[in-house]
Amino acid sequence: MISSLSLNLNLNHPAPISSIKPSLSPRIAPTRTRLPPPSPGFGLVCVSKSSISKPLHIGASLGRKESSITCGAYEADRSEPVVDGSESARKVKIGIYFATWWSLNVVFNIYNKKVLNAYPYPWLTSTLSLAAGSLIMLVSWALRIAEAPKTDLEFWKSLFPVAVAHTIGHVAATVSMSKVAVSFTHIIKSGEPAFSVLVSRFILGETFPPAVYLSLIPIIGGCGLSALTELNFNMIGFMGAMISNLAFVFRNIFSKKGMKGKSVSGMNYYACLSMLSLVILTPFAIAVEGPQMWAAGFQQALSDIGPQIVWWMAAQSVFYHLYNQVSYMSLDEISPLTFSIGNTMKRISVIVSSIIIFQTPVQPINALGAAIAVLGTFLYSQAKQ
Repeated sequence: MISSLSLNLNLNHPAPISSIKPSLSPRIAPTRTRLPPPSPGFGLVCVSKSSISKPLHIGASLGRKESSITCGAYEADRSEPVVDGSESARKVKIGIYFATWWSLNVVFNIYNKKVLNAYPYPWLTSTLSLAAGSLIMLVSWALRIAEAPKTDLEFWKSLFPVAVAHTIGHVAATVSMSKVAVSFTHIIKSGEPAFSVLVSRFILGETFPPAVYLSLIPIIGGCGLSALTELNFNMIGFMGAMISNLAFVFRNIFSKKGMKGKSVSGMNYYACLSMLSLVILTPFAIAVEGPQMWAAGFQQALSDIGPQIVWWMAAQSVFYHLYNQVSYMSLDEISPLTFSIGNTMKRISVIVSSIIIFQTPVQPINALGAAIAVLGTFLYSQAKQ
């Protein structure tokens, strides 16, 4: 930015600028390079290594290395941090999942027990639950409310042992609830971690930290104390809950082995599981109970309860599918540890609500056993991680 000057310079022997006479060249006033003030936020500022307060020198010394320019990042001191709301939204979403999961489970258990008290056919009740869920998902796929999963023959082969275990566990739990109080069934079912550790240790050969084995002591002790002090103890109800625990442990094992590499969402996975379990269960339900028993029992329930028995049966079927679907959807969003804690809290909500609604008589020692068993389940979920 300096205009052209008439300088008699010998390029071979350049004279210093200070020796140039004023008559030949007017004095050049020192020039400052003014940089614009940095804009708010985050920008770049380029500063010459040479001092900007000194006069600029004419490049008479051609052999001299030019001053380099460095660019540095400039961050305004008063810049506002960007708030990312994605994590907060995720926490709210998980909280909604948990609240919905627990609420639907409580409602299902209430209607399920009402149906079984008036219509004691657990095999048909279990079949209706799976049928309702299968129908809901088929309609959702047909109307494109939910995207249908892309499955193949290998997927269904890997799902088959999972469905067998799921069917056994579902029927056994329903049989248990038809014979004993809902609270007692869930107290016994809180002992599922003990079955998981024992099966994994003695059948699969897995080992666990000592804390995991120690957590089984309150689980087994609490379940045993509740069983011994249960006022309405029934061996079929007790064995049904125990078989359900064992079946669901194998369901989880088969699921881990068979679903490796499969990309099916939690909602669609449970939908496929329900459909295959329905196919497996239906012929056994017909063989064990049969249409004649169902028809006679339904007439008796109509005379005792009235038409609302139909609503109860529909409600327990729909809510069974919904609570399981939400639980599988929440498993897509959270870690197994968080899911285990949520499952423990779910049992507490079911036990307390069923005792209040059905006015189940509970002795203090029985309540203590339930609390110990649930606490052991929580400690197990912590030690397992």
